[in-house]
Amino acid sequence: MIARSKLSVLVLSVLVGALSRSASEAAVMPVSPAAFPIGSPLITFDGLADGTEVNGLVVGGVLFNYSLGNGNLIINGGPGSTNNVEPPNIVSVGNNSGVLTMMLPMASDLFGYGYAVLNTDPLANATTINLFSGAVNVGTLSYNGVPDPTFSGGFAGIQSTVPFNRVELTFNSTAAPAFALDNVRYASTSTPAIPEPSSIALVLTGIAGLLWQRRRAQH
Repeated sequence: MIARSKLSVLVLSVLVGALSRSASEAAVMPVSPAAFPIGSPLITFDGLADGTEVNGLVVGGVLFNYSLGNGNLIINGGPGSTNNVEPPNIVSVGNNSGVLTMMLPMASDLFGYGYAVLNTDPLANATTINLFSGAVNVGTLSYNGVPDPTFSGGFAGIQSTVPFNRVELTFNSTAAPAFALDNVRYASTSTPAIPEPSSIALVLTGIAGLLWQRRRAQH
């Protein structure tokens, strides 16, 4: 009985390790707004008062937090209307080197937002998305801004093969002293993650090895 319990624990450890490895090897890719299913959540910030503090704000079930830097985020008209931002929207005030974190109300595999930065030239790495499943980083992508139509910006959309529930956004504070974002959207289009064949093979190999050692110990 003790040997069987130890075997079960070892098998479970191998399985957890394989699943963790699969999560860390998630693939991410950029997507456009067209990738989001009709009816998926869309946060426009309509109805929020000018000057509303964003840190600690919950909109559409999403918790917004802003940390690092010594600036803050408020609801404001920002750059006015662009191709991807329409007042009211989130605008940075003061130091914009902080991290904007969004806790999603459900595990998702799609996320995106429209953005603009205070720069009128094409801008490399204008904004970066980091995806997390709990504490595990499952993917990162950076986006180049283009005049949209005046301020550099665009739509930053990402899809992951592993679901995530936390998103961290940063903006190129070196090249642009302020940023704005709007039209935050997320969606779940996949079934629960299934270990890839390589992970399953690893588990089966581990189980076979443990059974072999147990049989040798009995003889």
